[in-house]
Amino acid sequence: MNTQSNGGLETAEGDAAPAEKPLGSRAPHFIKRSRPLHVSWQVGVFVVGLAVVVAGVIMLPLPGPGWLVIFGGMAIWATEFVWAQLVLRWTKRKVTEAAQRALDPKVRRRNIILTTIGLVIIAAALAVYVWKFGLAMPWNVSE
Repeated sequence: MNTQSNGGLETAEGDAAPAEKPLGSRAPHFIKRSRPLHVSWQVGVFVVGLAVVVAGVIMLPLPGPGWLVIFGGMAIWATEFVWAQLVLRWTKRKVTEAAQRALDPKVRRRNIILTTIGLVIIAAALAVYVWKFGLAMPWNVSE
């Protein structure tokens, strides 16, 4: 590892990921001391996280912030389970990479051009519809 990064001496632990918290349970110390209490704490965290994730999955086809709620459930699980912490770290890394790619000038230019072309096509289709049928709806509402 490079211990001379940023012009100064740093420890090997400081090079890894200083902003990331260590993996493992974040339960209060008095709960971690008692095995039965810690297991019941984990079961409770799992059930609450599962309820939130299921609510998020239900919100995917229905109105509501489905993905946001699913990630909230994952965050609840990540307070106690290492596998959820790793999934959350991977997700955060991928979202950051996607945001950086989206801010790339070439990608932004392409997205703006595609959006403009799509809006022109929609406007042309609406203009043809209004020209052909007027502002009347294609179904009879007065029955």
